[in-house]
Amino acid sequence: MDRSPFRPRITRIQPQSSGFFGRLVAVVVGAGLLVLGLMFSVVLIVAAAIAGLVIWGWFWWKTRALRRQMRERMDMPFGNVEPVQPEGRIIEGEVIRDPDEVPPLR
Repeated sequence: MDRSPFRPRITRIQPQSSGFFGRLVAVVVGAGLLVLGLMFSVVLIVAAAIAGLVIWGWFWWKTRALRRQMRERMDMPFGNVEPVQPEGRIIEGEVIRDPDEVPPLR
């Protein structure tokens, strides 16, 4: 086999066969890591839920005056509003104007 200085050396680790106690320790450590991971994920989910509730409460508190105004306006009758008079003649939704008349520049 050619050993050049530019070729990296690869060393392989051979797993040793483990007995009953080695496998038992692996199962216990694996189960412990699984339980630890589940506990950590539950803590993250609870923290995200609390943060969401705090943001929702802040938004609800900041919009309370706007909600009060909306409620007051819903109680007002629509009869107090003055109708808007359109300019020009409108017949069935079409505006009719004299084509020779040039509209004034604004």
